[in-house]
Amino acid sequence: MKIHLPADIQKKLIPALEKAGNQEIGGVLMGEHINEAEFRIVDLTIQKQLGSIAFFVRFVADIAKPLKRFFKRTGYNYRKFNYLGEWHSHPSFPPVPSQKDLQSMQEIVTDSDTGANFVILLIVQLKGEEKIEGTVTTFLKDGKFFKCQLITEKMI
Repeated sequence: MKIHLPADIQKKLIPALEKAGNQEIGGVLMGEHINEAEFRIVDLTIQKQLGSIAFFVRFVADIAKPLKRFFKRTGYNYRKFNYLGEWHSHPSFPPVPSQKDLQSMQEIVTDSDTGANFVILLIVQLKGEEKIEGTVTTFLKDGKFFKCQLITEKMI
C-alpha cells in the first residue's frame, strides 16, 4: 500500500511538532483513495492535549466533529474520501510502532464503531529544519499488519 503525504499536510504538521517539542502529539487522518491500494492524506486533526515523552493518549471526543465536517465537505463520497487512521509523533524514539501502538491500532480496526476494513498509523518526527521523517503501518481486522510505502511530497 502507498500513502502520500502532501506538502500542505506537512506544513500543518511541522508547527504542531515544533510546538509539542519532546512530547508526543497526534490526531486523526482523513484520506482520498487515488488508485488501487494507494491513498493521499487530505486532512488531519491535531489533538490539543499533548502526550508525554513516551506515549500519546487518544481522545475519542475530539474525533467526531472533524470527521463530520470532512464527510460533508467531500459530498459523503465514502468510497473516495474516508477516515484513514491515526497519526502521532515519536520525537524521542524512532518513528516505528511500539507494542502499545500495535495494540491500540488493533483495537481501533476491530472496533465496530470504526467501521473500517483497515486503518493506518502514521508515525512522524522532525528531522532537521522543516523536514518530516515517518513510517506508515496498515492494520487489518484479522490481526495482521504491514509496513506501507510513505511518499513524502517535496516542500517548496
